[in-house]
Formats: sequence, structure tokens, C-alpha cells
Amino acid sequence: MRFLGYLILLALLGYGLWPYYAVYQLDDAINQEDTTELAALVDLPAIRANYKARIAAGVEGMLPAGEAGGGMHWLRQNVGELGDAALEQAITLPWARQTLREAVGRATSQTPPYLLAGIDYAFFESYDRFLVRIGQLGKAPTHVRLELEGREWRITDIIR
Repeated sequence: MRFLGYLILLALLGYGLWPYYAVYQLDDAINQEDTTELAALVDLPAIRANYKARIAAGVEGMLPAGEAGGGMHWLRQNVGELGDAALEQAITLPWARQTLREAVGRATSQTPPYLLAGIDYAFFESYDRFLVRIGQLGKAPTHVRLELEGREWRITDIIR
């Protein structure tokens, strides 16, 4: 019985350390010119979807409501479509790499930037979500959200 308890404790400890290992891998990946290692750690469609949701929320507040066939409806629809195309072009692996490097550079003033040195907070939001804050609160931190996808922790949002 005691052995089973130790086994469960060891499994919980391993699960708790697992996303920190992904952050360690990310630290190595952002300092390489080749983005193949970074590609395994980043979920670009999820990042684009999160940015799209934030942009759509901002547009909803700026554009007045219109009739279903009216000009405002047409404008809202086209802004959404243009936004999708722009996000496809703007949010890429080099963008993610550069964004993370700049965030770490602001937080640490190191060259080359080491992610582990810039992390001010890193902990679970839920059993399958992990949040990393690069930089101190009040000093324009960057938040990186990782989610458990299958057997891998992947970046699903970068909030600047």
C-alpha cells in the first residue's frame, strides 16, 4: 500500500514538472535560427484564433450595429475576412520567435535572451493549461499560455 502511495506521489510530481520541461525546451528553441524545434512547441492556429477573438471584441465595440443586409453588416463581415488574411500573414513561427525574444530582452536586458531568466511567474491555470509571465507586472509583461495537446505542451496564446 505504501508503495502505491509513493508511486502516485511520483506521478503527480512528474506531471507537475512536465510543463516546466516544455518551457526549458522553448528557451532553447527561441535562441536558434532554425524554427523546426519551435514549430513543435507552437500551435499557430490556436494563437491566430485567440488574436482573432480579441480583435473581434474590439471591432464589436467600435462599429455600430447594422441591419442584416446593410452597409455596417457588410463592413463587419469584411473586416473579419480581412483580419483572417492579415493574421495568417502576420502570425508565423518567426513572429512567435521574435515576440518571445523581445519579451525576454525587455525583461532581462540580456543578449542573447534566455527565457528562463525572464520568467517572473509560471504555474498551472488548470490541469491542462499553464501560464508563463515574462517580465514583472506593471512593466508590460508578456503572457504565454501553454495547453496540453495530446502528450505535448504547446503555446496556444501569446498576450502582449
